[in-house]
Amino acid sequence: MQVFVFVLNRTEHLEHLLQEFSDQGLRGATVLDSKGMARILHSEDEMPIFYGLRAIMEPERRSSKTIFMVLKDEQVDLARRIVNQVTGGLDVPDSGIMFAMPLTMVVCESVPTSVS
Repeated sequence: MQVFVFVLNRTEHLEHLLQEFSDQGLRGATVLDSKGMARILHSEDEMPIFYGLRAIMEPERRSSKTIFMVLKDEQVDLARRIVNQVTGGLDVPDSGIMFAMPLTMVVCESVPTSVS
């Protein structure tokens, strides 16, 4: 089992992405609001009036969505393909970042699963 993490910068894709995950049998995602370090540091350096104008002009760019999913090893490649299909690929500037890491233990609804 692996934890699949995707930081989605282009939040306009969120609903379509989650629907595609669900349609392909990938369920149980957790979605968190997030903001990258560069956005935080950049916004503090700007004059407040200009930051406010930028927020109005680009409201979807003020934050990101971080999606976490616990997947079987064989589902990770499917999740990666869905992300690339929905977003147009992570080679598109400011799309996001995705990664997966192996898990050693998962506990869900009182059903422990040991992963060897």
